[in-house]
Order: sequence, then structure tokens, then C-alpha cells
Amino acid sequence: MISVLVVDDHITVREALGSLLEAADDIQIVAMASNGQEAVEQAVLRCPDVTVMDISMPVMDGIEATKQICADCPKTRVLMVSMHHTPNYVQRCLQAGALGYVLKDMAGDDLITAVYSVHEGIGYFSKDIAGIAEQYKYQEGKTTWAG
Repeated sequence: MISVLVVDDHITVREALGSLLEAADDIQIVAMASNGQEAVEQAVLRCPDVTVMDISMPVMDGIEATKQICADCPKTRVLMVSMHHTPNYVQRCLQAGALGYVLKDMAGDDLITAVYSVHEGIGYFSKDIAGIAEQYKYQEGKTTWAG
């Protein structure tokens, strides 16, 4: 069973992501959070296998929360789910420690596959993000900007 923390400041999106994931028999939502600070607190408390993280949130954004979760919970892998598709956002998320990046408008198609992939330590990127992510290289489970 893959344990997942879902983080998004919009309750409707958070619940929709959770419902999509719970449709898989081997994924369990162990917590939800509405901002980055809550995400870090829940990650430390629950040690989920995967955190599904939004970027733009109040209190603490998803990029800073990703940095802290990766530092405090090294076994937790982070998958970004965002509407932002610019190279700057992708680069900052991967540098913070995220292993995958899925666009919200594609999340229905990609989300479960992305969680499985990230859980296995394999990067996963939406089709529109893959070209940007190719500019990164992976070494020992870390991503670095290759450009």
C-alpha cells in the first residue's frame, strides 16, 4: 500500500486529487493539507511514501515545503501537481527535491501513474513538462539542472 499526503490550498482540488488516487486499490490517502506548513507538519508526523504537492499556496509555498520535506523525511518522495508550466517553476521544484511534475489539467490522466513512478524513485512528467525536464539529469536520486 502506497501512503500519500495530498497538499493543495483549494479544498475542491484537494478532495478531487484524493478521490482520483483512492480509486487505485493500493493507494491510501493518509493526510491532507491546505498549505506548505501543514504539509511539512503532516509529512513529519505521517512519513508518507509520496506527497502530492501544489506550488502556489498561502503560509508556505510548495517549493519551500518540498525542500523541508525532502530534508526532514528523506524516504518521502514529492510529486508536484501544478498549473504552472514554465521552465522556472519546473527547475525550482526539481532543485527543491521533487521527483515528478504533473500539470493540473492533465492530472486525471497522469496522476496515478505518476504516483506509482515517483514511489519507485523514477521521475515522471506530464507530456507538456517532459521537454523542460529533459534539461535535467538524474544522479543518485537527485535532480540537477543540466542547462
